[in-house]
Amino acid sequence: MFRGSIVALITPMHEDGRIDEDSLSRLVDFHVEAGTSAIVAVGTTGESATLDEEEHCALLRRFVALAAGRIPVIAGTGANSTTEAINLTGCAKLAGADAALLVTPYYNKPTQEGLYLHHKAVAEAVDIPQILYNVPGRTACDMLPETAARLSRIRNIVGIKEATGDLNRLVRLKSLCAEEFDLLSGDDATACEFILQGGHGDISVTANVAPRLMQQMCAAALCGRREEALAVNERLDILHRNLFVQSNPIPVKWAMAEMGLSPRGIRLPLTWLTEDAQPVVRAALEQVGVI
Repeated sequence: MFRGSIVALITPMHEDGRIDEDSLSRLVDFHVEAGTSAIVAVGTTGESATLDEEEHCALLRRFVALAAGRIPVIAGTGANSTTEAINLTGCAKLAGADAALLVTPYYNKPTQEGLYLHHKAVAEAVDIPQILYNVPGRTACDMLPETAARLSRIRNIVGIKEATGDLNRLVRLKSLCAEEFDLLSGDDATACEFILQGGHGDISVTANVAPRLMQQMCAAALCGRREEALAVNERLDILHRNLFVQSNPIPVKWAMAEMGLSPRGIRLPLTWLTEDAQPVVRAALEQVGVI
């Protein structure tokens, strides 16, 4: 269902933490014009962990309204409570989102059987296309390819965002999962090779600041134009690295503010990019030519 460069969009905020509706509208337009394949709304990069359920659902409704059918909206609806994940995924369906992205339950460290039953329960409770999201570096929970393969046989579980950066995982997922299952990278640094080796796209932080280049790289990789894809990715490589000098989304939110696309707002416990790291991120933006 989903291919190419999919932006893991920030949630623009004022310095007091209020959501900036005007910037939100401009960001959706920015990605429509850049040719981004889809928007992930209120995911990790969108600071979902600092939003209460009412805010979360309201933001999903707003994203869908702003997209107005011009670009697919994938709603971040994962939680470490199965009941909460069902509620948020229900909100996504009611809002009219095109799909939901569900991170593995974090902190409580479920077994592989627990992961299977959790995602199965959400899929059975809410009839909306659902994408699994495996990012053990943040969740302390690793969904193994064998578990993803079991889940890929559930009708409305349509793909996985695999963010380990381990390309060997792609080999296992391709061999085990249902044929029509979408395989999406969640690691910008390895996304180009991931797609060249048979993946379908990238849910990207870098696409926040360089959407056209990310779209070009993903499109070339999907078509098997290796040299072209690698050339574009080489240009983007400094962003892939420098946008993670501190915890995501700290650097990318600072970058968006520098580009005039968002105010200087982030919610605790995340803090604004420290002064010593700012030249590192600015250098990446300048080298790629986005400021």
